[in-house]
Amino acid sequence: MGKTGVVSIHIGAEPGAIAETVLLPGDPLRAKFVAETMLDNPACYNEVRGMLGFTGLYRGGRVSVQGTGMGMPSHAIYVHELINDFGVKHLIRIGSCGGMQPGIKVRDVLLAQAASTDSNMNRVRFNGMDFAPTASFRLLDIARRVAESEGITVKIGNILSSDTFYGEDPQAWKLWARYGVLAVEMESAALYTLAARFGVEALTILTVSDDLVTGEAVGSEEREKTFTGMMKIALETAAAL
Repeated sequence: MGKTGVVSIHIGAEPGAIAETVLLPGDPLRAKFVAETMLDNPACYNEVRGMLGFTGLYRGGRVSVQGTGMGMPSHAIYVHELINDFGVKHLIRIGSCGGMQPGIKVRDVLLAQAASTDSNMNRVRFNGMDFAPTASFRLLDIARRVAESEGITVKIGNILSSDTFYGEDPQAWKLWARYGVLAVEMESAALYTLAARFGVEALTILTVSDDLVTGEAVGSEEREKTFTGMMKIALETAAAL
């Protein structure tokens, strides 16, 4: 039974099993990796649909990590339930992205200040009008300072949340790049919109896995297990709350 008295459909956690701060990787195996290698005393609270969720301790404070799947529809389901059924207050996405600018290289870490989108989800929500989904400035500022203290160089700016991974036009990203968009992923516009709707804090931290300018890319196992810089920033940000 969740906070609202409604049983969560997609998250099979007991009341109190999920911390107020949750890291959100798209890949449930990345959630498992974070829990098993970076948290103390992790316990699995969700296996529904294979979308693993864990709660453990980091620097003595409770932190959860929940897989969300790929794309805004899937991501939005988990974010909605985490906020409304389990009382989560701080949501930090940790994911991969495709870099769009010449100065952004594979394995660089980005903090998403805002999330443009080619999705119609917000147009439907706002009756055809545009909404500008933005990060929590407090979380963004903490993460920036954490990165500096950890010696991790980050780039901060606008990203694109796309509905399409395999599009008809392989050059479509160049339009967004001309307007200074740093990278493309598939979730953050939904995350920032729902955080605004329900009065909680959200931030996306990304590692560049694909360079759209040069064509360089890393494999799935490296994405899952070696993007530890963004994980460290996210956990240290959580510890500072």
